[in-house]
Amino acid sequence: MAKTISKEDTQRDVTPLVKLMTIGAWTLLGIGILLCLFNINHFNDRNSSLMVGAGFMVGSVFIYVIRTAIHLVDSRSKQED
Repeated sequence: MAKTISKEDTQRDVTPLVKLMTIGAWTLLGIGILLCLFNINHFNDRNSSLMVGAGFMVGSVFIYVIRTAIHLVDSRSKQED
């Protein structure tokens, strides 16, 4: 027999993912700021900890943007129901 799949079966709760991505983005931002502040006196491209800190800060923004997109798509799909 074929089982019909209802819409409730296919919906996922993204709240834990959104919270995890928020915590991760803020954590990476904090780490990036700390790395940059500890080594700001040697401001050049050969300062690897400064460059890694800047990368952490940029990465945290990307994670937060993806988190926001997931949250918006989920909230719009709940409005349509």
